[in-house]
This record gives sequence, C-alpha cells and structure tokens, in this order.
Amino acid sequence: MFLDTVLARNPRLVAFATELHEAGAIPPDSYVLDLDAVESNAALLAAEAGRLGLRLWPVVKQVGRNPELIRAVARHLPAFAAIDAPEARTLCAAGARAGNLGHLVQIPFRALPELLAWRPEAVTVYDLANARAVSDAARRLGLVQDILVRVEGVPGSVHPGQEGGVPVASLDAFAAAAARLPGVRVAGVTAFPCLACAPDTGRPLPAPNLQLACEARELLASRAGVAAARLTLSAPGVTSMASLPLLARLGATHGEPGHALTGTTPLHAVDPRQPERPAYVYVSEVAHLLADGRPALFGGGFYPRASIRSALIPRTGARLAVRAAPAANIDYYRLLEPGDARPGDTAVLAFRTQVFTTRSTVAVVSGLDGGAGKLTGRYDPWGRPVVEP
Repeated sequence: MFLDTVLARNPRLVAFATELHEAGAIPPDSYVLDLDAVESNAALLAAEAGRLGLRLWPVVKQVGRNPELIRAVARHLPAFAAIDAPEARTLCAAGARAGNLGHLVQIPFRALPELLAWRPEAVTVYDLANARAVSDAARRLGLVQDILVRVEGVPGSVHPGQEGGVPVASLDAFAAAAARLPGVRVAGVTAFPCLACAPDTGRPLPAPNLQLACEARELLASRAGVAAARLTLSAPGVTSMASLPLLARLGATHGEPGHALTGTTPLHAVDPRQPERPAYVYVSEVAHLLADGRPALFGGGFYPRASIRSALIPRTGARLAVRAAPAANIDYYRLLEPGDARPGDTAVLAFRTQVFTTRSTVAVVSGLDGGAGKLTGRYDPWGRPVVEP
C-alpha cells in the first residue's frame, strides 16, 4: 500500500532496514520506525494545528506504544489520547501528559483512581454508568474531572467492536443526570470516526458522525446557556495535515492524529507529495518456497486491514505481489507470487498496520538523513524493551 511512497520519500529507511536484517540485528517480523521522520511529522502537525487554532491529542497504538516515539512526539504534541488503560500507563511512564482517556476503550472502574490521579484533560464516557464511576473516583481524589460524551454513531458507520455511546435523542437526559454528579463536568463531545477518506482519492471527507457530534455540542451548549465554541469537539479519524483545515472549518476543537505521525494515512498511499514523510517499513524473510515457486514470508505482523500489494526483495530488486490471506487464519506465513526470491532473502513491505495487535518486533532507528543510520532500540508491540539473548 505504501511501498512506492516510502521508496520515493524515504529510501534510506528501506536500505537501512535491509542492512539491519541482513546483519542479523533485527529478526523477521520487524517494524522499523524512523524516529526522526516521526518527530518531523509531529512538528509539522503541531505547527499547522497552532496556526488553525486546533489542539491535537496524538495516538500511538498503531506504532506499538513505543517510548522513544512517544518522547519524540511529546516534544511537539505533549498531551496524548490513550486508547485504553495499558496505553495510558505506557504514555505516563514515558513522560507524556494525559490528554483524552477512554477514547475507544472505556477506563475500567477499578483503574479510575490510578488514571484520574494523573489529571487528564478529558475522560470520554459512553454512558451514565461510566460518568457516575468517574465522578465517584474523582470525588475521592478531591477533583472535578472534565468528561467528553461519546455520541453513538450513525448506524453502519461504526467499526465492529467499537460500538457504544449516548444517542443524540437521549443526550438531554444524560446531561441533566450528569449535572447532578459532583465529580464531573460535561466539557464537550466526541464521536468516531468523524472523518473518512474517499475510496478513490484518499482525500479526507466529513463522515456522518461529525455532523452528529456538532448537533450534540449545540444541544449541550443550549442546555448550559453557553456558546457552542466553548465546548470541546474532538473529531478523530484520519487527522493529518490534509484534514486539519477541514476540522477547523467545521468547528472541531481537537483532532487525534495517529497514522499521520508515520505518513501512512490512505491519502499518503496515493499521493506521495503529502507533507508527512513515511516513517516505517515491515521487514520479513523468505522462509521457504512452495512446490509451485511461491515464496512464503515469515508472518506475525500482517494486519488484516492492511491492503498489502507487493513486497520488495532487495537482493534482486524484484517486486512480488502479495497474495490475499483470510483474516480468520493465523499469519504464520504470507505467500508471494512466484519471482526472483530464495529462502533467506530479506523482504521489505509497507502497509497500514496496528502494531499493538501483532507479535512483531519494533526497531527504532535514527540518523538516516545524515547518512549515519543507528539502531536505537528494539521493543515488543507494547513498548517494552527486547532484551538481547
């Protein structure tokens, strides 16, 4: 999906990732992350958001919740959105601030005292029970916690496994009940996804949930007797340099960039001229050849929604098509179409991923632009250092 873009915009990353694998410094099933490119992308996003009057809560699940990358991004975007409690702990341990917690996964009740003690800017809640639990935990800590109401998405717009939220029709009753909770203040709304990419061009467009979130904020503002602009509207979904002007124009106050940090939104796959540079590749190895000549790559990191198209075999320069594989199967291997490859060959791919769902190694590199590439660390998919055997 991104191989052409990374070869055009960050060829040193491909070359150095190949060197590392051929030298045995990284194993097959490794994501190689360009630390400098990630930080440069974060700086671009921070500057553009500042120009437009937006705030950004970056997300790091897709790159393995990696502490080196968290610290690099935090130098420009210091407050993060944590997808779940384990990610919040990783962010805190790396020195980042808590921005929006509970964004996609609600905070478990028993984890609330720990996470609220970090004074997050906002906690997203999906229903009154979670708002009440946040209020109770905040009161015990002597706090009043700002909460964002997750608005239930338009039918058919929410990814399976991400269901939940307050229906707009029930929002007034929710707000009335939440107003009686002494430990929370309803500070705004959020929904997901609020933007989506056009299938043909990759261009970010408003999704139906954004209009729903705007209506919900207007309703809350009217009920509270304040201007809607005083309430937070976090509008996550393909937050990038290309979408920030759209978010500002449509009234959002916050975005939550994820794949923009690595230059891997769907738009980057079709337009290599986007400002963010591609910042990772996936490295595997030909394990064996089938009798009909198809090479089998070691797996472990092939995300089902990756839209993988081809693999580069650096030894020969061959670009071999990647065969489709059903998501229901474990990716012990991934097959290529027959071509100039043999067992032991390095294979380099670039596709959309969510590293925290894999069993991959994350290798962080720096210094590529100066011609002195360096492997700065190896980590598991949850950001824990891999200890040398």
